[in-house]
Amino acid sequence: MPGIVVGVDGSGHSRAALEWAVREAAVRHAPLTVVTVHQAPVEYLGIAVDQAQDHDLAERYREAAQDAVNRVYARVGESCPHTVTVQSVNGTPAEALLAAAQNADMLVVGSRGAGGFPRALMGSVSSQVTRHAICPVVVIPAQHCG
Repeated sequence: MPGIVVGVDGSGHSRAALEWAVREAAVRHAPLTVVTVHQAPVEYLGIAVDQAQDHDLAERYREAAQDAVNRVYARVGESCPHTVTVQSVNGTPAEALLAAAQNADMLVVGSRGAGGFPRALMGSVSSQVTRHAICPVVVIPAQHCG
């Protein structure tokens, strides 16, 4: 999908990344794809298990991401992109973001997500996507988080 892809997980870092991506997509007149990842349970062989309740949970993640987009739109006002798609996918966050950004012009992530170690400069997802993405990656630093 061409345009800008941004990963959101509900953390302050991802909210800052979302706001930056919304503004950047508007400036570039580019479509914006907001991706939230529901991590499916993994069985002992490392294979993701698809369970019926996962679809309900994934929909709740999508609704939460849509709410985040709506809040950013309320703050940003008129400088919003014309096309925004909100997706909730099952998988591991880094792999899902890399897949979503396969044909993107840019991938945007917060420097750290909802998990991990509070003093880390970059989380595991932002670190992985910067190493493996085939498009430019923008990592929004912690000082932009509020």
